[in-house]
Amino acid sequence: MKLSYVYILKCSDNTYYTGITSNLNQRILEHNIGKHPESYTYKRRPVKLEFYAEFTDIKIAIEKEKQIKKWSRKKKEALINGDYTELPNLSKKNFNK
Repeated sequence: MKLSYVYILKCSDNTYYTGITSNLNQRILEHNIGKHPESYTYKRRPVKLEFYAEFTDIKIAIEKEKQIKKWSRKKKEALINGDYTELPNLSKKNFNK
């Protein structure tokens, strides 16, 4: 069974990057050595792994990555910190109330 990983990196400029990979350690190394000059993280190195989740179904992993990319910074930080009960309260529809 091949695993996929959705991950969140904290960049040197204090922003977050969300990605997906099948080899987490290799991908983080690639971000930090600047393997892809066109990538978001290239000019924001070094990066630090803040969160990851494993998936056995690549389709679900892709859906989760897309979902997290749309989240606010506060919601991503709640996920990183394990504050799962806060996630619904930080959704955009509740945030504007």
